[in-house]
Amino acid sequence: MKQKVIKVGNSLGVTVPSQFVKAVGVTKGDSVSVKTILETGQIIYGFKGAKQLSLTGSLAKKSN
Repeated sequence: MKQKVIKVGNSLGVTVPSQFVKAVGVTKGDSVSVKTILETGQIIYGFKGAKQLSLTGSLAKKSN
């Protein structure tokens, strides 16, 4: 998935896809932990209190 960087006030931001928001239960005002890995240009976000996602039927069958 690709997201565009957008201007937010004097900063830049990336939106959280609505499908992820609905699946995990993220709401406005939630705290987010941010880990940056400068060497690889990666940012990892952790949403506190995120719900455990269930396995889909086809994925569950493959692991058995």
